Amino acid sequence: MRSTGTGPAAEAAETQDESRNTADATGLLVLGACAAWSLITAAAQGGRPEGVLLAVLAVAAGYASGRIFGALLPLTAPAAGAFAGLGLAIAAPRVTAAPQFVAPLGHNGASAALLTLATGAGCCAAWAARAPWPRLALRASAAGIVVAAAALGSTTGLVASAVVLLCSLAAARLRHRGPALVGLALVAATVTGAIWAIAEDVLPDGPTTFLGDRLTAHRVLLWRDALALAHHDPALGAGPGRFGELSPTTAQTLLPDGKPHSAPLQQAAEQGLVGVALLAAVYCWALYALWRTSRPTPVALTAGVSLTALVVIASVGNALSFTTVTVGAGLLAGFATARPLGSEEGERGEEGKRESGRAGPQEE
Repeated sequence: MRSTGTGPAAEAAETQDESRNTADATGLLVLGACAAWSLITAAAQGGRPEGVLLAVLAVAAGYASGRIFGALLPLTAPAAGAFAGLGLAIAAPRVTAAPQFVAPLGHNGASAALLTLATGAGCCAAWAARAPWPRLALRASAAGIVVAAAALGSTTGLVASAVVLLCSLAAARLRHRGPALVGLALVAATVTGAIWAIAEDVLPDGPTTFLGDRLTAHRVLLWRDALALAHHDPALGAGPGRFGELSPTTAQTLLPDGKPHSAPLQQAAEQGLVGVALLAAVYCWALYALWRTSRPTPVALTAGVSLTALVVIASVGNALSFTTVTVGAGLLAGFATARPLGSEEGERGEEGKRESGRAGPQEE
């Protein structure tokens, strides 16, 4: 008779599987709640929930695709995603023929977001490479995306991509991802709080003037309109897609797009404080999934920095209104949380060898 002990490695693998299942179930609930709340507010207040539903579908589809391709092709898939993101970022400024004072509010933010996500995908692919030369080549490609951001004139994309690249390199020195992910959450909360304070006009005159000059007065007026709508109905908001109808600043804008150009303030204006909480829950779910993933810490932190940079960009722009950005965010999160099939089979093989070596014939 032979022993049937599972061993510590098998128990650890089972624990990781349970953690991933918990993270997936949490994500399903959060995304489902976002879709349901948009329908509830649309039914109560009027409006068009299709934009929110499309964004939820894009994130879910991107995440599922990232998990699948990240498991099958842990190096090739994120590398291909990085080049695809770069190509979309290069094409994005040519999509619209709007006047220059209107276009930067939307399409420049989308380009910066795509460049940031592309850099993150390239760095994740580099960490997935085992040989030094492929890893060096992929890091060079990520650095090339930073250079491309400068060539495109995207200052936000340049800064965000450079931060992602540097943080990815520094992540190799960190052994524990939890404190770093908490720090990223604090950064996102601080930026969101600062945007809210600017819209409320509660900051001192010095910081308000400094930030207002760089954010443009038009954008700040849009934020204040959004906050006024949120104050009018904090629970339900004005209804999804209705900001353009109710904003005085939008009514006076040539070729308006009907967006306040701040994701948290748009949620507050159109879906109330519950909508803001659900938006924050999506980000927290992504960080939780990165905390529980079995992928190496540098991969998890690189994706976390990229998604946090996206949160910052979306807080001061219109990036999340573009399907390519929401799909890209889901893809990157999926790549970073996927478990490569080869590593799973290798772990099982090593555990089987250890068990066969320890277990010998035993007499009753």
